Amino acid sequence: MLPIVLSGFMATGKSTVGPRLAARLDLPFVDTDAAIVQGAGKSVAEIFRDEGEAGFRSREKDLVEQLLASPEARVLAFGGGTVTSRRLRHYALDRALVVTLSASPETVLERVAQTGGRPLLAGADPRARACELLEARADAYAECHLSLVTDNTDPDALVDAIVALAERSPVAVPLGTRSYVVDFTRGKPTHLTDALARLGPSSLVVVDDANVERARGGALAAALGPLAVRSIRVTLPAGEQHKNLASVGTIWDAALGAGIDRDGVVVAFGGGVVGDLAGFASACLLRGVRVVQVPTTLLAMVDASVGGKTGFDHASGKNLVGAFHQPSAVVIDLEHLSTLSVRERTAGLAEVVKAGLALDATLFEALRSQVVAVRAGDPEVLLPIVRAAVKAKARVVRDDEREGQPAGRVLLNVGHTVGHALEAHGGYTRYLHGEAVAIGTVLELAVGASLGITPPDLVVLARELFQSLGFAVTVSRDELAAAWRFALADKKRAGARLKFPVVTSLGAARVEMVAFDVLERALLGEGVGRFLAAARSGS
Repeated sequence: MLPIVLSGFMATGKSTVGPRLAARLDLPFVDTDAAIVQGAGKSVAEIFRDEGEAGFRSREKDLVEQLLASPEARVLAFGGGTVTSRRLRHYALDRALVVTLSASPETVLERVAQTGGRPLLAGADPRARACELLEARADAYAECHLSLVTDNTDPDALVDAIVALAERSPVAVPLGTRSYVVDFTRGKPTHLTDALARLGPSSLVVVDDANVERARGGALAAALGPLAVRSIRVTLPAGEQHKNLASVGTIWDAALGAGIDRDGVVVAFGGGVVGDLAGFASACLLRGVRVVQVPTTLLAMVDASVGGKTGFDHASGKNLVGAFHQPSAVVIDLEHLSTLSVRERTAGLAEVVKAGLALDATLFEALRSQVVAVRAGDPEVLLPIVRAAVKAKARVVRDDEREGQPAGRVLLNVGHTVGHALEAHGGYTRYLHGEAVAIGTVLELAVGASLGITPPDLVVLARELFQSLGFAVTVSRDELAAAWRFALADKKRAGARLKFPVVTSLGAARVEMVAFDVLERALLGEGVGRFLAAARSGS
């Protein structure tokens, strides 16, 4: 079990709920303020007086890092200002389940008065000071796995909600007040039911495609059945070739025709195509309504459903029109994979391999060590792998939501420059996205090696893993040359150069600005050609 952190403003109930939760779960309880007082030999007020807030925060940082670094599961009650440190907050989100408790300023002041006051509320107008602090900390408190209001809620009910959270063990995508969680389950439609109920929608616009409707329509009906909410159904034709503005228009027409308002929620129930189309449609409807992503393919689970990239294809290339629009929730149910073809399921693994190569060496090695079970689609093996891939992507999105950093979210595009070009050249019917990304990843790694950046042994290691998982890793030089014109429309283009992500070692990558003519020569030249020949021969 992961540690559980209770966060939130002062006097919101952390010291009340914490011991009860620890007793329920049979875990140790640590109140960090109390531990700091014990270690310092003086009260919080005295620490503030003698060392200032900076001195207190330094003590707090050291203690919290020590507690979270320990493998022991605990219930921790943080001080009200602990998560104002971005570094500590994200460290806690990576290593624990973080629950924010909140209460109104009036409730806070009433509880504080009963305990003798707090240093940070000292002054002529405690209420104004409390409101000022709450406003300043709103983004920090919103970055959590669960938020609970404690004003008039029985502590045992709060404990029940946190225990339920621990059983779900979601991954948080921390983006201030737009934060959301990714839930994981296997064959439990109630996870989606509960996620939608928490949003309190006025109506639902449910988008799927014809294939998903036939294969998983029953699971969707089971999830939506208990909700007393009007539901509008939009079933699109299946396939990447239908990822266009006409399909977006179909969603808009249905939603607006049914009178959706800004409290409505769009539910994207399908693979990456449905998720991208429904996400873009929701970004534009009434200038933005909420969307819940419910991926039904492995590819969508580990990539497209998380991070807020939405859009559709254009004749010039893939995903050239779109918007960033984060979901309000993501629900991943591995039972949906049971109806996928082997080819579809395998294609999704390409994005997992890419994540391991660029971001998480442990994930890559987990794939290598369990390749037979992974290729067979064993859900017990796949669940932690899917979760790890999502967590790796969430960390990147957290730090660079809109690809504004020099070496941030662009790292997720390893293999995609060539991969997208191959998809577009094939009319989105020759290759599945993952198949194209697998070829693109091997080729781009080979380019990195030819530039003296990627270790040649890593190129071979990646190629062998892709092949073990059932991917083709080669393409003819003629096809690659014909597809190259689509690479020239890559969204990462900056004039005559490209932001090109290169893997520098297993689990690590950086972005290089590479001229298109240099990249073209590397891809179509003798060095990569020799590598392709070696790959074909299996050497």
